[in-house]
Amino acid sequence: MIPKLNLKDNLKPEYLLFLDALAKTPFSGEIRPDFASRLMMSTDNSIYQILPQAVVYPKSEQDLVHLFQLAQQEPFKSVTFSPRGGGTGTNGQSLSPGIIIDCSKYMHQILEINLEQGWVRVQPGVVLDKLNAELKPYGVFFAPSLSPSNRATIGGMINTDACGQGSRIYGRTSNHILELNWVLADGTVGRSHAINLYTLNHLKQQPNSIGHIYSQVNEIVTTKQKIIEQSFPKMPRFMTGYNLAKVYSPPEQTFNLNWLLAGSEGTLAIITEAKLKLTPIPKYKKLLAIHYNCFNDALFAAETLLAFAPAAIETIDEKILSLARQDEIYEKVKHFILGAKAINLVEFSSDDLEELAQKLTRICQSITLNRNQPQQPTGYYLAQNETEISHLWDLRKRGVGLLGNTKGDRKPIAFIEDTAVPPACLANYICEFQTLLNAYQLNYAMYGHVDVGCMHVRPALDLKVPQDEALIGELSDKVVALVRKYGGVMWGEHGKGFRSEYTPTFFGELYPDLGKIKAAFDPDNRLNPGKIVAPNASYNEVVRVEAPLRGHFDRQVAKEVRSQYEVAFSCNGNGACFNYNPDDVMCPSAKITGDRIHSPKGRASLMREWLRQLAINKSEEIEKSGNFTLKFWNNLTKIWGSYDYSHEVYNGMHGCLSCKACASQCPIHVDIPSLKAQFLELYHTRYLRHWRDYFVGNIETLANWQSHAPVLFNFLTQNFVTRWLIQKFVRMVDPPAISTLTVRQGLKQRQAPVFDLEKLSTLSKLERANSVILLQDAFTSFYESQIVLDTYDCLRELGYTVYVPPFFVNGKTLHVKGFLKTFQAIAQKNTDYLNQLAKLEIPLVGIEPSIVLTYRDEYIKIKGLKASFRVQLLQEFLWENQARLKQKIGDRISESYRYYLFGHCTEKTIALNSQKQWQQIFQMLKIPLSLVATGCCGMAGIYGHEAEHYNESQGIYSMSWRRQISSDVEQRKFCLATGYSCRSQIKRFDSFVPLHPIQVILSHCKI
Repeated sequence: MIPKLNLKDNLKPEYLLFLDALAKTPFSGEIRPDFASRLMMSTDNSIYQILPQAVVYPKSEQDLVHLFQLAQQEPFKSVTFSPRGGGTGTNGQSLSPGIIIDCSKYMHQILEINLEQGWVRVQPGVVLDKLNAELKPYGVFFAPSLSPSNRATIGGMINTDACGQGSRIYGRTSNHILELNWVLADGTVGRSHAINLYTLNHLKQQPNSIGHIYSQVNEIVTTKQKIIEQSFPKMPRFMTGYNLAKVYSPPEQTFNLNWLLAGSEGTLAIITEAKLKLTPIPKYKKLLAIHYNCFNDALFAAETLLAFAPAAIETIDEKILSLARQDEIYEKVKHFILGAKAINLVEFSSDDLEELAQKLTRICQSITLNRNQPQQPTGYYLAQNETEISHLWDLRKRGVGLLGNTKGDRKPIAFIEDTAVPPACLANYICEFQTLLNAYQLNYAMYGHVDVGCMHVRPALDLKVPQDEALIGELSDKVVALVRKYGGVMWGEHGKGFRSEYTPTFFGELYPDLGKIKAAFDPDNRLNPGKIVAPNASYNEVVRVEAPLRGHFDRQVAKEVRSQYEVAFSCNGNGACFNYNPDDVMCPSAKITGDRIHSPKGRASLMREWLRQLAINKSEEIEKSGNFTLKFWNNLTKIWGSYDYSHEVYNGMHGCLSCKACASQCPIHVDIPSLKAQFLELYHTRYLRHWRDYFVGNIETLANWQSHAPVLFNFLTQNFVTRWLIQKFVRMVDPPAISTLTVRQGLKQRQAPVFDLEKLSTLSKLERANSVILLQDAFTSFYESQIVLDTYDCLRELGYTVYVPPFFVNGKTLHVKGFLKTFQAIAQKNTDYLNQLAKLEIPLVGIEPSIVLTYRDEYIKIKGLKASFRVQLLQEFLWENQARLKQKIGDRISESYRYYLFGHCTEKTIALNSQKQWQQIFQMLKIPLSLVATGCCGMAGIYGHEAEHYNESQGIYSMSWRRQISSDVEQRKFCLATGYSCRSQIKRFDSFVPLHPIQVILSHCKI
């Protein structure tokens, strides 16, 4: 039995008092001192782990004023604050032991778009991709581009002065800031933009912190112009944060604090609003994927490629391409990269199509002329449309995440990953860099922006091992020396964070001036203390690269436990699960709650800490369940409010839909539903299950029983009184009705052959070739029997003899609820049976995606289970046997109407070709079929029927599916859905039941 986990990381008294006092002010945001929220903010996409004291989610600028005004009171002078954006930082910029200020949950509005003047006004929590999606219809965009663009916030981009692909043309975030609103640590509200010298002199006279800031900064940038000019490198990727070189512009006679604030990592002020410059979207774009035999060939080609004036050049090395071949992205790009060992993605953009064509012709002719010569390209692919361009850029964007999927304990990690040198020096610099890493016998990955001299280099280390941990400081020192040799900078893109100890090395004699600026803005060092510089440049107060690491915590868990729960420890925090896009399947619970605890990263973090706490408590025999009396008592203590960290983990896991999107959409394949099942099994060794769990876990068996008297059971479950009782006592809503025409009756009417294993084994080879075994599942067989019968009829129309075995329990719902021992027993029994069927050499086909894919996912993960069978989805079987369809359909005239397919989450993410296969089958039938891009429908089997999840289920449906489904009754006839849950959800919230694709095929087969 698991022990009760009383965490020792209690809040400091001054923080407790501060949070209590804050709750009594007009502050309208959320105040979260719970351990789960703090733990979620203790990591980002870096190697560090720092537990904060609390998290606050302000709803307005005024909330921040209330926050800081309270913090000025004497009892709270030691309370510190750090802003956090999308949590994608690679150097711990937002990690802090104080209070985290997260503006992404509520302050995420696009406030105003002014096309005439070419700007947009936004709050800091707006996600980059969301902003550009809103701007696209107007033909403009916010130009800085980032790999994590679907979760990176504008506030985070400003605080790191972020940039990425295309920065050679568009520059950094700071190049596009027109105006910023901000709040100082004393609660003063400020606004900064380019001002003339008259206005500057006026502001300097103000007898407050604003006046002091302008006076101090002006003194430094005017008296030290020569030193500033000498210290700041003349290269595309200049030093970010405290950018003294840009504050004062002699030619324009303007002064702009925004150049200091951009890249300051929240050390000067908290950004509350930004007015940003808009850029016209180029009318035409072309992308080349140029193939090479090795990374160095691609690297040395950069200088030649720059002569063609591309908008961007991005290099991807062998390691990332190798890992991509194991990822879902590979199906989308495999024809574009072929056997390349490294590639350069070279993009051209222009408003002049002829100019673009000329550039492409010249570069393609050059590649063809030199193909297969030493150090020359081996070939190229020119993307044909926007979709192909998008897929290739997605490959580049997934690079960071894919590296986390490297096999073994040593993983490529970020700490020296964004050095930048003048582009002309890049090739020689990287060669020396490689020599340095090779001397330590380290594997590493390299990719990045060769056009601006910035390469992402990630050595593979295991930070659970002290010897590898020691290399962090050692390698960092050597890389600093190397990058300075080539006139570059240590932080060309991802900010300073815990690398702030090197700030004096690069700023030199200007470093004390940075301290003066920090003191002017934040004299008491309350904002993100330790990052970049301390007030008055006190070097001892700056953080070091040897800060607390995730590896310090992970090493406390036994290796065999880490292996058993590998996905929890492999999560590297890249945050792909924070994807804002409602039409992407990734983590619907994170989207609807806006709470990152309810993301795969959040749940993996909770689980890692839970396993660490079990290790600290030296827990043994945790799989042995307590007796009923003990569990009953433990439940009582839970009701009485007795703390146990396991409850926080349970609450996080309970919100998971088990849709399986994370298992493939996460580049590291962090499979939370499987982790959830493991946790629930152990959690209930100490605490009693709700009796609903037994009902849900055995729903397949119950539905089978109900199907023997469907009219009676429908009478009992579908009336108002019973539904109220079910909601009240079982906490279930909208129980589905049993099909009154049962599969048994339908097959009898059709005189279907009796399923006899012995007789089937005597079939001839020809008879087997014309046979198919259609496996039943509880959801279609008992709730949608007509689909099973229509599938039977369709396969018969195609000339198959269809054998339908008696129904047997699959165990999916048992797995969802963590009844793992029972599930494993059922899986073993079914595997033995299905292995027998497989020996018949007759195809095994299933209808419901969630059940079919359980055979192919959860079953095969069971240790010792040997499965020699393969159950196919309907479309997989039809696609493999398309000759039958062609023969049946013949030369048919194309249909004029178009169908729209809404795919099942699990099907789309585990069977990656499943949707395309339906489209190809319909195309063969000359029926137009569009694949609708949607997120999760919100039902996910049981989740949408649980009363406590009803509102979230409806919200998830409204985010994506409801927007995509036509309100026109006639058009709805052409909506198709492959999943039982999806059809149930549409029926519940849009009052119609879409057809299954097989029903459309059947109707055309009968014509």
